[in-house]
Amino acid sequence: MGIFAQRNKDRPNQIGLSTVELIWHRGRSIGVRMLDAIDGTPVLEIKPEYREFRPSVEIRQPALVADLMRNYFF
Repeated sequence: MGIFAQRNKDRPNQIGLSTVELIWHRGRSIGVRMLDAIDGTPVLEIKPEYREFRPSVEIRQPALVADLMRNYFF
């Protein structure tokens, strides 16, 4: 809750978490889509996501969230 929980670019906590889509990999370099970070932000850890670690119940949210997030990553 509060300022540390929001996904605003001006949040004061320095470590964030993003679930991304892997687009390509070449040697030690990768390309991803949907990274919630500013260019130059250091990446501390990369690990796979498994369905088993996602919530097992349907996530419910107000309809207004879809409207607010429609162009968030573009």
